[in-house]
Amino acid sequence: MNSGVNFGWRGGALCAAWLAGVLAHLQLRELPAAGGVLAVVAAGAALAVTAIRRRRVGWACVAAMLLGFGLSAGQALHRLAQALPTHLESEDLVLDGTVAAMPQVLDNGLRFRFDVRTAHWNGAPVDVPPHVLLGWYAGFGGRATPGGPPPDFRAGDRWRFTVRLRRPHGLRNPNGFDQELHLFEQGLRAVGSVKPGSGAAPERLGTGWAHPVERARQHVRDALFATVPGPREAGVLAALAVGDQSAIDRHDWQVFRDTGIAHLVSISGLHITMFAWVAGWGLRRLWARSTAACLRIPAPVAGRAGGLAAALAYAAFAGWGVPAQRTVWMLATVTLLQAAGGRWPLPLVLLLAAAVVSVADPWALLQAGFWLSFGAVALLMVSSGPGAPAAATRLWGAVVRGLRNGVKTQLVASAGLAPLSLMLFQQVSVVGFVANLVAIPLFTLAITPLALLGVLCAPLWLAGAWLVQQAGVVLQAISTWPGGVWTSPAAPAWAQLASLCGAACLVMPLPWRLRLLAVPLLVPLALPAVPRPAHGRFELLAADVGQGTAVLVRTRSHLLVYDTGPQYSPDTNAGERVLLPLLRARGEHHIDRLTLSHRDTDHVGGAEALLTALPVHELLSSLEPGHPLLGLAQADRRCDAGQSWVWDGVQFDVLHPLDTDHARPLKPNAKSCVLRVQGGNGSALLAGDIERAQEAQLVAAGAPLASDVLLVPHHGSRTSSTAAFLDAVQPSVALIQAGYRNRFGHPVAEVLGRLEDRGVDVFTSPACGAWHWSGDGPAAGGRCERPTSARYWHARGTLPPDRRK
Repeated sequence: MNSGVNFGWRGGALCAAWLAGVLAHLQLRELPAAGGVLAVVAAGAALAVTAIRRRRVGWACVAAMLLGFGLSAGQALHRLAQALPTHLESEDLVLDGTVAAMPQVLDNGLRFRFDVRTAHWNGAPVDVPPHVLLGWYAGFGGRATPGGPPPDFRAGDRWRFTVRLRRPHGLRNPNGFDQELHLFEQGLRAVGSVKPGSGAAPERLGTGWAHPVERARQHVRDALFATVPGPREAGVLAALAVGDQSAIDRHDWQVFRDTGIAHLVSISGLHITMFAWVAGWGLRRLWARSTAACLRIPAPVAGRAGGLAAALAYAAFAGWGVPAQRTVWMLATVTLLQAAGGRWPLPLVLLLAAAVVSVADPWALLQAGFWLSFGAVALLMVSSGPGAPAAATRLWGAVVRGLRNGVKTQLVASAGLAPLSLMLFQQVSVVGFVANLVAIPLFTLAITPLALLGVLCAPLWLAGAWLVQQAGVVLQAISTWPGGVWTSPAAPAWAQLASLCGAACLVMPLPWRLRLLAVPLLVPLALPAVPRPAHGRFELLAADVGQGTAVLVRTRSHLLVYDTGPQYSPDTNAGERVLLPLLRARGEHHIDRLTLSHRDTDHVGGAEALLTALPVHELLSSLEPGHPLLGLAQADRRCDAGQSWVWDGVQFDVLHPLDTDHARPLKPNAKSCVLRVQGGNGSALLAGDIERAQEAQLVAAGAPLASDVLLVPHHGSRTSSTAAFLDAVQPSVALIQAGYRNRFGHPVAEVLGRLEDRGVDVFTSPACGAWHWSGDGPAAGGRCERPTSARYWHARGTLPPDRRK
């Protein structure tokens, strides 16, 4: 036994070294050349052979670290080599290939994975990534798609159509979601949309069975929605049966997140593990009835193998998503280790499973789900006492013990994972303990089995839908409890590390006096100190929202939000996707003044999300009377030139529009609120979408335009930023908020030229990401998020070449 345990600890050390090598590769801004990666792998292999011959554990650990670094970097190099050539971005390409996955249904179209067989540009063959993510959008924001509604795309069908592709280019904001990493992990090296009105008309080339599992998933999803009358209930069942999380209603997702049960309505490790356990238990019982079968293979071994096979089948049918893959690799590791007679301590088994997951998917180590799933198992391990209670001899005793253990398990998970949730999401569900006590047995033992059995007997979906409806009522009520969600700003690294130690201390089987030591370790994470500007100074953060405007202006004790970015689709907007997480990470619990420059959707698209999620003391806007956003704040005020106020020694002045402009038949751009901010550390001019006429009017009126920072009018359009206006502002820094390869061509070359002729430092959202300015530093030029946090999978911060033509 001791030799087995010692071997386990040595194996654990090797796994830890491997993971350290993988994590080191994930911190690289640039990957080494292929020759360098091969040299690292060769050195690791040679050192491993020497370590085995001489039985040197330390050398073996160094070899494991080198191999972990080199092999994961090699995978990354292979994936980077599949990038879309830049000269093919936004060009009309004719693709011939196969729909590789069940399409996701959106409010304004479809999105699906496409495996490319051939690609042509201007009639000549070209190389594009083998796997791309395509969308067929049926129009949004008043824009109609020439091709109309999407055709009936079926997984496995072969199509030819004209598309426009671009390299993945996600939004880059502090503590924001890394969309580029998400696509890179899935091997999707280009995204785009079908252009039915350009080039060759879409043509179905044949119905095939290249992806039979995906085709079956799509058939089941369609049958489910045809059977269940309620789309919201059908969406939850579809997520549980075939892994289509996009089918869940946005409001329901918010309730699930606020109550801490989002992991129950997706194909998570819990569902796959439960399915594997039930299948393994049933097979073991049946196997034990056959003496001949047991003589060939022991019943426990057969049960574990059957459970693993069931988990693999369920994960494949659920779409083989990254979380499902991680769970299958974990179960496979444990099963094979047990089959080989390994007697490793449970923490080392967990470490080995993590190493195996990183072999198949190195980028999993940067995903929140990886740490939450492994963290939950680890917490349950350290919280277990030295011995297990004796088995109950009566049914009632077994039931009582099961309930007690279930409550304890949920208490440990809720308390232990709370710091991890605050670290990853800056929020934790306070009511999650109660909600999970209700939801775990309901979803795990009733709704999920009904969703799966409905594949064989469709009426069972109706029973599952009824249970989903009742669960929704209960969860909605729980989500409205006061203080149901605790939010905190993003904490520094030392506070995060201390909180993890505190969580372990809290759930370990220690005397309560020792457990109280967890409190001072957890406080810096739950209540971190938030830096604020000094009196008389302000800081400015221009969020990366794509094609739109959103700026945060923070003084010592006040927050102003200038515009809220665009609405991306009928069900997503910048307020929900970008601004709310950003405000939460910065410790903002209310908005003192929300300024909406004008009514265009790229400026007010996220306003409703902010107004309904946070207290907004005042809405300052040029919106016309009767606009649906009016009345959602505590007070509404019209934006008129001449208004001014002082917050914490910082002066705010409204320069446009005039009081008489509101009654005139002007375009919304012409009524944009222009705001100038002046503090002891500098000044900024936020110009909205004003155009030449309004710029000339401000210059002629002698408005105080001179500012250090200029938010360039109208995203750098040729309708704005005249020479006279720039001469009046005399900025040292110009910020242009625009989307990557946007359809308007912003910013145009002539505006960039005028800014460069005047020696102005220009920052654009595609190249910079979020831009933070505090007036400090050598050139007071601000800090860009994209280059600051760059990793090798991120798009480089450069302006697309065609913008300077």
